[in-house]
Amino acid sequence: MALMITEECINCDVCEPECPNGALTQGEDIYSIDPALCTECVGHYAEPQCIEVCPIDCIVPDPAFVESREQLQTKFESLLGTAA
Repeated sequence: MALMITEECINCDVCEPECPNGALTQGEDIYSIDPALCTECVGHYAEPQCIEVCPIDCIVPDPAFVESREQLQTKFESLLGTAA
């Protein structure tokens, strides 16, 4: 499942540099996460780094993009260009 940022985001700039896939971008009011790039850090870290550093806990699973850990791993491999 890709992650999403809720309206509670304070645009603090902490999450963006932590994303190994470049899935986070700064919007006018809040950051957003590109579901095509978000692997919840599968392949990089044990836990999503954006969630780990968010000071207000506004990053949650996106119900519109439900993916298994295996699907996230496949997406990670595809992003790296190593998918079989």
